[in-house]
Amino acid sequence: MFRRSKEIKLPRIPPVCLSERIKECHGLPLINGQNCDPYATVSLVGPSRNDQKKTKVKKKTSNPQFNETFYFEVTRSSSYTKKSQFQVEEEDIEKLEVRVDLWNNGNLIQDVFLGEIKVPVKVLRNDSFQAWYLLQPRENGNKSSKTDELGSLRLNICYTEDCVLPSEDYTSLRNLLLKSPDVQPISASAACILGEVCRDKYDVVLPLVRLLLHHQKLVSFVTGVAELDLKDTQEANTIFRGNTLATRCVDEMMKIVGKHYLKVTLKPILDEICESPKPCEIDPIKLREGDNVEINKENLRYYVDKVFNTIVQSSISCPTLMCDVFYALRHLAANRFPNDPHVQYSAVSSFVFLRFFAVAVVSPHTFHLRPHHPDAQTSRTLTLISKTIQTLGSWGSLSKSKISSFKETFMCEFFKTFQEEKFTEAVKKFLDDVSSTESREPSGMSESVTLKEGEMYKRAQGRTLIGKKNFKRRWFHLTSKELTYHKQQDKDPLYIIPIKNILAVEKLEESSFNKKNMFQVIHVEKTLYIQANNCVEANEWREALCRVTRCNQRRLSVYHPSAFLNGSWLCCKATLENTVGCTPCTAGVPADIQIEIDGDREMERIYSLFAISMPKLQKMEETCESTAVYQGPQKESDDCSNFNIEDSVATFHTLQQIIAIVEKLRESHEKYQKTRSSSAKYGSEENPIVGKGS
Repeated sequence: MFRRSKEIKLPRIPPVCLSERIKECHGLPLINGQNCDPYATVSLVGPSRNDQKKTKVKKKTSNPQFNETFYFEVTRSSSYTKKSQFQVEEEDIEKLEVRVDLWNNGNLIQDVFLGEIKVPVKVLRNDSFQAWYLLQPRENGNKSSKTDELGSLRLNICYTEDCVLPSEDYTSLRNLLLKSPDVQPISASAACILGEVCRDKYDVVLPLVRLLLHHQKLVSFVTGVAELDLKDTQEANTIFRGNTLATRCVDEMMKIVGKHYLKVTLKPILDEICESPKPCEIDPIKLREGDNVEINKENLRYYVDKVFNTIVQSSISCPTLMCDVFYALRHLAANRFPNDPHVQYSAVSSFVFLRFFAVAVVSPHTFHLRPHHPDAQTSRTLTLISKTIQTLGSWGSLSKSKISSFKETFMCEFFKTFQEEKFTEAVKKFLDDVSSTESREPSGMSESVTLKEGEMYKRAQGRTLIGKKNFKRRWFHLTSKELTYHKQQDKDPLYIIPIKNILAVEKLEESSFNKKNMFQVIHVEKTLYIQANNCVEANEWREALCRVTRCNQRRLSVYHPSAFLNGSWLCCKATLENTVGCTPCTAGVPADIQIEIDGDREMERIYSLFAISMPKLQKMEETCESTAVYQGPQKESDDCSNFNIEDSVATFHTLQQIIAIVEKLRESHEKYQKTRSSSAKYGSEENPIVGKGS
């Protein structure tokens, strides 16, 4: 007799990230007898990757103080799926290295290489350290400089490796975090407390946004923390200017869900600028010999026009989630400053123009729009374009001249060539399209614009049997107002579905009718089952329908991936036709930006942040306890004075839950580490043989 053994779920230990802090340099060489303008590029380099980031330029110094921290995920982003569970191949880690290059900023003259250091990732595993490194010349470059003449760099590198426990171990903490949007006041929620006790909000935002996004709680949480921000905002023209938890969450959300949006809008023009650059310098001081400033102005104007027009005509491609967040921000701003007619626009433009498009233009490599950091001349062109786009899209204060926002005289003169009213109206229409508080209708809805036409097969409504005769070839016509199908082209429509009545557009499982390339249009009357002629056509129709219905207020969050036949749903076997769907909707964004998030991994990161911040959690608990429980005076100390505690009782209650949950998780980690240590065999990877003898 065989007995089935119980499945044992073990923790998984995937490599997670490197944090590199570039602290300072000493003794950098002089350039032409003068102190240099140094900056550093920090890269994580491997056989198939080169992730690069850049410090700020320090002016006129041979001993720059950078003090900038950069984060790199050791796990490739392409491995970020449930299927892979972040199982990184060991040989990839063995081949990775951290590289820091020091450069002198040449101000359009070729930047001068000052020196580099390289640190293999394999020597960093399970360790972190701070040390001075002597800068080295390039291996395949000019070796005329001696090593001791290049100066030195102080670097702090930390390698973090997560031990991810089984999913059920995180249930309590996960549930507590997911309740955050509903906690009143929201400052007493677990997510906000995490932001309070962590020194760097960047550490908090990454896992928090991914977790809330995965569980479809992000919009409600952002709405709550944005409202909290607005309580402290006294002037409309300073709305959402700071790096708060709310603004960081929106920034990270746009990076995740807006990747495809940037690709279809900015990538073509950025490729043109980077691959076939035209001279665009308009600062008389920085002009090269032989440059014509008027021609450069024309070139810059051409690029600005192209980028700007691409942006303001792209609202139909804006992801649904971004539209939902912009809608919430606009509504909150209008309520906070009811007498300012422009604040509803500045609340959105401060994100979509200043913190999304303008940043992507000036740093396309950080948004994966370009493979590498642009060269100095192209980077300067992108900076000029970005500055102009920021100003054109700014609604911070329409009562003042936008020209006054430029510090440089040459930029003021250049901006005078724009017809400001024309551009303002274009921006206003764009912001209305992506965040309207009125109709929530997408771009082009004021007119019936044809978007797509073609012949496909439609299943007859009301038929319960499966058969070829149930499918009829029909001519489909999609406009910005309605979807219709006709017996033949140019014939009167047999059926009309108003766009506003469409609740979801999703794939249909092949098993439903034993047919390929099928999708369903779920609307208020009856689901329409359609078979396209091929997979490309099916994807095109689905994407077009998703774009035009993305702002419908009654969109479904769940659907049935199969049909209702013979008295039951084929997918979940429910017997009522009006039963709520059994699968989360996926068509709110284009297929190539659907992301699979490892929620357990994000929970482990959040647990680690809470565990590291335990002393602050306890001090915050003591602060709340002294006022909420014992009605004592507010404690005055450096550690407590900056805590944002609106409701001491509610915050105290949440802190008690967090501390108890974190302590329990800590016990689970310690138990696993003891088990792992006791089961390690002599000579194994965990307990290697030291020395040659045995």
